[in-house]
Amino acid sequence: MTNSPSSRRTLAVQFSCMFAAAALTGFLASLLPAPPDIAAVYPDLAQAASPGRLLGLRQIAAVSVFTLIICATLMFEERRLGVAFVGISALLALKVLTLSEFVHSTELHIILLLVGMMTLVGALKDMGFFTWIIQSIINAKKMTGLKFVAILMLLSGVMPGIVDEVTSIVFMLALVFQVCDTLKIRPTPFVLMSVMATNIGSTGTMLGNPVGILIGTKAEYHWRPGEDGDAGVPLSFGDFITHSTPIMALSLVAVFFVLLLYYRKEIRLLDERLAERRASNIGLGPMVAIPYRKGLALLVSALAFIASHHPLEHWLGLEPNTMLVAAPLSIAGFIMVFRCHRARHYVESAVEWWSLLFFMMLFAVSFALEHCGVTDVIADGMTPDGAAPSKYLLTPLIVAVTAVGSAFVDNIVFVSTFIPIVRKIVADSPQMSPLWWALLFGACFGGNITAIGSTANLVAISMLGKRYSIKVAFLEWLKIGLVVGAVSCAVATAVILCYYKTVP
Repeated sequence: MTNSPSSRRTLAVQFSCMFAAAALTGFLASLLPAPPDIAAVYPDLAQAASPGRLLGLRQIAAVSVFTLIICATLMFEERRLGVAFVGISALLALKVLTLSEFVHSTELHIILLLVGMMTLVGALKDMGFFTWIIQSIINAKKMTGLKFVAILMLLSGVMPGIVDEVTSIVFMLALVFQVCDTLKIRPTPFVLMSVMATNIGSTGTMLGNPVGILIGTKAEYHWRPGEDGDAGVPLSFGDFITHSTPIMALSLVAVFFVLLLYYRKEIRLLDERLAERRASNIGLGPMVAIPYRKGLALLVSALAFIASHHPLEHWLGLEPNTMLVAAPLSIAGFIMVFRCHRARHYVESAVEWWSLLFFMMLFAVSFALEHCGVTDVIADGMTPDGAAPSKYLLTPLIVAVTAVGSAFVDNIVFVSTFIPIVRKIVADSPQMSPLWWALLFGACFGGNITAIGSTANLVAISMLGKRYSIKVAFLEWLKIGLVVGAVSCAVATAVILCYYKTVP
């Protein structure tokens, strides 16, 4: 980073804007009413002379810190974790959170689940599993432009649900770069096709995106609203396969045809270059023997273990999603035992500690917003007194708000904030449980709208720049991203409204 006067002035302006935004939202938070059960929320304020005012100060602190984190994510990607650390320290010092509440709110079980999955992915990389997949596609016979794009988008849509979106895009772009280098064609259109399919595919299972894990473990879903004994339960891996995967597939098909039309010239050129190589009987790359079977067996075993977590929990009498967390941890443990020479590498390099620590701080701040009653006020504002909530209003509203928000800020930020809001709505009206799916699809599909909308986007842009010194203009991405985001969100909204007929 340069220390020139202009860069320092720019930094000072950015920090000033960040603190001004925090002060403004803090002032607006002071106008929020305190929850009626203030003594239950803050027992230590029960004897205070003006408990409502003290609670207002804590609301201001929670909202201001949350705003600082959003601004840091937008303007200071490399500083956002530091801002989050300082913000959490302020909440602890101001008694917005106690130490025990902070530890409880960091959602350690979700963090450990991600650690286990990241370790598994690191081992699969070592075993050459992803390289084998790429090589198999490159050397497929009778490859055409349409066939390549279909395979590219299908694999980009499937892989995130098996591993994660970042790992998926890294290996899919290795495929794109190999083909584009060989055929001497512009890679940007195919990079965008792959990354947009990746963002859509990340909703296919609970494991494709931290958003899915967070919603799956925090949701209180009512499958039979109004019936006795229908208590809200977390969503399982199988629930995502049954309900989320079909919507993801429909959205991916719709976006496939949109991209075929938008990039028809580039696909036609790809087809012509492939035809030339077929006529000369030349492949797209060399074949190298890769011992992929161990990696394939490990992946299949891991997915089978994770997918069966719900019946295992029922059989063993465990809490919901206990085995969902235990399965990746046990798999990671066996990997580190039998590949002990690489164990330290997996923990230190394969696990994204920077992101995981940020998630922990963000979860704690979201808990503080809920604890202060801020999210309850927002939820009450979305469901007016005396009126039953309408799925025809709330479903598109939540999809739209989270999609637009996720287009500019990390989607985990908005999901963490909206989870207590959706939980409050569903607790009051159990028939609104499908709103959890609206939250999932809005947050993930909105990531396609802009170049900064998801981590996969940023990774793709970085790889494209390093390899070809190509910069994707904001408007170049926005022109197609806005269409893709609108189409995919419209498909998801329509299916949720039409399929879940139990909702009034």
